[in-house]
Amino acid sequence: MRIKEIQMAKRGRPRSKPSEGLGDTIEKITEATGIKAAVKWLAGDDCGCEARKEKLNQIFRYSKPKCLTEDEHTWLSTWYSRNLHSIRPDEQKQLIAIYNRVFGLKQQMTGCSSCIADINNRLKKVFQAYEAN
Repeated sequence: MRIKEIQMAKRGRPRSKPSEGLGDTIEKITEATGIKAAVKWLAGDDCGCEARKEKLNQIFRYSKPKCLTEDEHTWLSTWYSRNLHSIRPDEQKQLIAIYNRVFGLKQQMTGCSSCIADINNRLKKVFQAYEAN
């Protein structure tokens, strides 16, 4: 096959959607290597692959944070400019609201200091990316 024919064949090939998590990635690999077809041939159509894929996507989701709004950036700018060692309930509520929107999660208010520290650290990375630009 000539190079031009190969390029034309690639253009006509439908693009797969981006993987949402580890389950999608494993499915793409098993399809490309023929493992998925072999398993379906041996185990039948209900081999449990779809349920496993969904569970893996749930546990190991690839997440891309959403952009901060101007109000969120302003609030975080004030928040990170203060060097506090404690957090008030209203501050925790605001921090979690921003965190949930940016990362698409449903984190609840918590008394766990390491959980709040993790939330704060993840948001700080997003905030610092804004500051670097």
